[in-house]
Amino acid sequence: MIPIEKLKGTGTALVTPFDEHGKIDFDSLEKVIEFNIEGGVDYLVSLGTTGEAVTLSRKECQSILDFTLEKVNHRIPVVFGVFGSNNTEVVLERLTTYRLDGVAALLAASPYYNKPSQEGIFRHYQKIGEKSNYPIIIYNVPGRTASNISAETTLRIAREIPNVIGTKEASGDLEQINTILKYRPENFLVLSGDDPCTLAMMAHGADGVISVISNAYPHEWSDMVRACRNRNYQKAAKLFAELQDIHPWLYVDGNPCGIKGALKYLGLIDSMEVRLPLVPMNPKNYNSLIREQGKINQRTAS
Repeated sequence: MIPIEKLKGTGTALVTPFDEHGKIDFDSLEKVIEFNIEGGVDYLVSLGTTGEAVTLSRKECQSILDFTLEKVNHRIPVVFGVFGSNNTEVVLERLTTYRLDGVAALLAASPYYNKPSQEGIFRHYQKIGEKSNYPIIIYNVPGRTASNISAETTLRIAREIPNVIGTKEASGDLEQINTILKYRPENFLVLSGDDPCTLAMMAHGADGVISVISNAYPHEWSDMVRACRNRNYQKAAKLFAELQDIHPWLYVDGNPCGIKGALKYLGLIDSMEVRLPLVPMNPKNYNSLIREQGKINQRTAS
């Protein structure tokens, strides 16, 4: 099992670039991978929400994972994120059909749509824990699943399912997050799943973030997170403020539409293409995004 320390800090939730015909653009994916490693992120997350895993076939997901592992070549850990479903049996089937050699951990989103009870959520992760040979990170994102994992359930999972090693918390509920932080077992990771909440969460004791914005700003964002880990919150707040105004434009048309716009502006991907039912940023919002990026570039150059 990978040391927990390796999954603290900044993990970038990688985009999946597409060409204008909707095919996977592996050349652009390699550029984003290298840009992030050179930018100092601590690990990469392949095929989470930002990677559009839900609109990719199993074959496509496997090819992206294989490509990512090959290009990373053990330089930093890679977490694999296709293990969310509203059907527990589907998740268990994925554990046996994907080639996972080289993966550091699995990111498993809470069941969506069904609106399971807290007991149902616990049993879902219990089944995954029994079947998986890899460490598991919970992903609590009630804005997408319509089903929050309570602090009590998260703590129960942490205590009773040994290979669940942490949670990516995107609830935005600091009271809930603080309860998890206060009562979590030793070596249970608490990671921000919402970039704008990261500074506040880390000031309260969280271990890092699985980030969207770090696709385009890996150096700046990972510097901010490292400052938090070093308890230099004055520096962290200054770095956070530098990027604060860009966050709304990354989500105004949905994720990963905004971050793909930011990456295109930086020349890291050739197309902002996403798969339906998502559509690319509308031109007005894209222009607002790149104006904000231009301001950031001016500030960092001065």
